[in-house]
Amino acid sequence: MYLAVVKRVRTNNFNDDAMMEKISTMWKEASTVLENKDDIIYGLYSDYESDYKGDYTLTVAIESSEGDTTIKIPEANYERFAVDTSDENGIVKAWQEIWEREEKGELKRAYSFDFEKYYPNGQIEIYIAVQ
Repeated sequence: MYLAVVKRVRTNNFNDDAMMEKISTMWKEASTVLENKDDIIYGLYSDYESDYKGDYTLTVAIESSEGDTTIKIPEANYERFAVDTSDENGIVKAWQEIWEREEKGELKRAYSFDFEKYYPNGQIEIYIAVQ
């Protein structure tokens, strides 16, 4: 699968005081580019420094054909997590579940590419690459 890069940011969930501001600004800027599109939008997590506590790159992207501004997502095993979109904190809660399962040894993450998939109908899924 090829994704066309719309915007990207480098951050850390635990050691970057400006993390929420960076991510919020990136999504706002991306939404102006994507506002009249009816595409599936991706929040792609990559370039992991270590595990979920380390630095990573978050990219807003849409499906595309191969080209200079694309990222190729390799075939891999992914575990899918459905987000409860009726809860305004659904995405945060889904990520907390992912981290908890990892801490318990129930989820063996590959730390290659993980992504959130935002469907035009409002549905959201998180795909975690697993070993």
